[in-house]
Amino acid sequence: MKIIAAIPARYDASRFPGKLLADLCGKPVIQHTYEKVHQSGLFDRVIIVTDSDEIASVVTGFGGDVIRSQKEHDCGSDRIAEAVFDLDVDIVINVQGDEPFIRPEGLSSLIQVFKSDQNQDVDLASLMIPITEEINNPNVVKVITDLCNRALYFSRSAIPHQRVQENHATVYKHVGVYAFRKNALIDFYDHDITPLEEAEKIEAIRYLEMGKTIQMVETQFEGVGIDTVEDLERAKKLMD
Repeated sequence: MKIIAAIPARYDASRFPGKLLADLCGKPVIQHTYEKVHQSGLFDRVIIVTDSDEIASVVTGFGGDVIRSQKEHDCGSDRIAEAVFDLDVDIVINVQGDEPFIRPEGLSSLIQVFKSDQNQDVDLASLMIPITEEINNPNVVKVITDLCNRALYFSRSAIPHQRVQENHATVYKHVGVYAFRKNALIDFYDHDITPLEEAEKIEAIRYLEMGKTIQMVETQFEGVGIDTVEDLERAKKLMD
């Protein structure tokens, strides 16, 4: 089984353009992420997929493996699908470029899903973490699963709805690290945006609407994503 990591690296982030090239303790953010994933030793190849000549140049400069997107894309899955379309690979793990504190434990647990899936029933795997706060925050994507931890639905709303206050069902936050079988990723790329995906603005829902099986894995790790200048300052303090 050939497994690669793909790191989508878009320059024009809405809240913090150019954040992946921002200096974080002497290195650009994207370099920290790449090195953490590469040093994990879990992958046959680690690639950065970007729409930016500037990012591509920086990645080449620190010795990274980069693929330049040839098309405009609305989401990271599409960008990665284009990059791996002609590659000989079985499993692709999508790691966000703004996660310089990514740890190998979560990535390893996703790989294990596919190694254990002898019948190839699982199309994707992803991470979730129990939460008690931010349940009503629409910027926090929640996920509910069946008894085998396979995703039933993702939402920006609070799910499950706690109709009876004494019922303390666990609420899970979706941690946006995905592992795909290559064919599921290509199917996604070839499919139009689906109605519920469009309503919630959550790309994982497209896979569910297409009938794909997403195996969720509970984790205790929550990364420090860099979406704002304030996040960058917080990351600097953590790294120090």
